[in-house]
Amino acid sequence: MVTVPSATESRPELNEQLSGAEFRRWYWLKSELTEFVRQAGLSASGTKPELADRIEAFLDGAPVPSPLPKPSKPSAGPLPEPLTAQTVIPEGQKASQQLRGFFESEIGKSFRYDIFMRTFLANNPGKTLGDAVEHWHATRDAPKPETLESLELVRFTKAWHLAHPHGTVKQCRAAWKVHRSLPVDQRPGPAKMRPEDYQ
Repeated sequence: MVTVPSATESRPELNEQLSGAEFRRWYWLKSELTEFVRQAGLSASGTKPELADRIEAFLDGAPVPSPLPKPSKPSAGPLPEPLTAQTVIPEGQKASQQLRGFFESEIGKSFRYDIFMRTFLANNPGKTLGDAVEHWHATRDAPKPETLESLELVRFTKAWHLAHPHGTVKQCRAAWKVHRSLPVDQRPGPAKMRPEDYQ
């Protein structure tokens, strides 16, 4: 039987004595990275990879990358009344109280802005408010989009289930916990982490 991998060394504390290379060997939560950059006096804005790049440079005494500028989008003003299902969504449309009133009249008081609706309004100029209502109904049972924090878990899960189609979700989660506890150079990879070793 294959021995379940276990860490031969403990993850170090994330502090200023760590080297950039050693920092990169380990898995960190975004919340841990955010806390570190704030204590170090660095910008806490940006994605998890941006924070990691900033920390690595800081630990190695290299120039710290500046936060990437957020692309600006034109902001649309109030739409001409009355709003109907045929009203076209303009460029730069955001969730607003004006639109909330329309959506509540079409959908009911249960309507709430969520990531699906906010994204639809922002990224679909030329579509209509009727299309937005249909999108709201179509996404009620959809899982929430994965955050950047969980992308590593998503990639691991897909690779693990592809390699072990008969493995259970519980076994996959147990394998993930072992995987993330190991330094990068000691991880066997999802394909070699057999389901029977993770009960």
